[in-house]
Order: sequence, then structure tokens, then C-alpha cells
Amino acid sequence: MRAIFLVLAVIAQIWVLCAIARAILSWFPISYDSVAHRANSVLVRITEPVIAPVRRLMPPVRAGGIGIDLSFIVVLLALQVLVIPLLYRLAR
Repeated sequence: MRAIFLVLAVIAQIWVLCAIARAILSWFPISYDSVAHRANSVLVRITEPVIAPVRRLMPPVRAGGIGIDLSFIVVLLALQVLVIPLLYRLAR
């Protein structure tokens, strides 16, 4: 049972790192033929299946002339709420 909790915690943390990398890459202009574009495409394929359903339930918040996508933050917080008890259970 400990091995299952450990694998789930590691997968969740890897996903979180991918999501953070995706967010950082979204801050920069990336040319279509660059390595960064390919990396971003992989990160989008990994993270979008989890973020998209939350984004449908929670549209971007309007702030002036831009929309702020809070679904990303909600998913990260929810994952951390799930991972912390797993890690606590592993530590016991």
C-alpha cells in the first residue's frame, strides 16, 4: 500500500512541475520551429486533460481588458491538498 501512495505522490508532483513549466513558458514568445515550442506542446498535452474540465466550470476572471485563468491555480491547489495527506501517510 505504501508503494501505491508513493507512486501517486510522485506522479502528482511530476504533473505539478510540468504545469509550472508550462505556465513559465507561456510568459515568453516562442517561435514555431524552436525546441521550446516542442517542449511546450508536450507540456500542454500532459496538463490540458486535467486543467480543461476545470476551465469549463470556471471561466477566466475579467480584470480590465484581460482575462485571468484561475483554473490553473485551482488545479494546483487541489493536487497539493490530495498529495499532502498521501505524503503524511507515507511518513507514518
